[in-house]
Amino acid sequence: MSDEGRLRWLLRRGMKELDVLMERYYAHRFHEAPADEKGEFLRLVTLAEDPDIWAWVMGYDTVPDDYAVIIEQLRVYR
Repeated sequence: MSDEGRLRWLLRRGMKELDVLMERYYAHRFHEAPADEKGEFLRLVTLAEDPDIWAWVMGYDTVPDDYAVIIEQLRVYR
């Protein structure tokens, strides 16, 4: 599987709402994002749990510093 194919697979989350959010971000921002933001996104989709991501994006829980930039960007696409 190519790197892009693997990433597209990782965008498929256990929650439909996150699927839509991740796909929107990927389609509209990922390719033009700075390298550090891309790295943060890759860490998020490989290490973070769906309920945590959702809570951070929706503002239900405090965002860890490690994900502050990417969560702020994801909020644009919710």
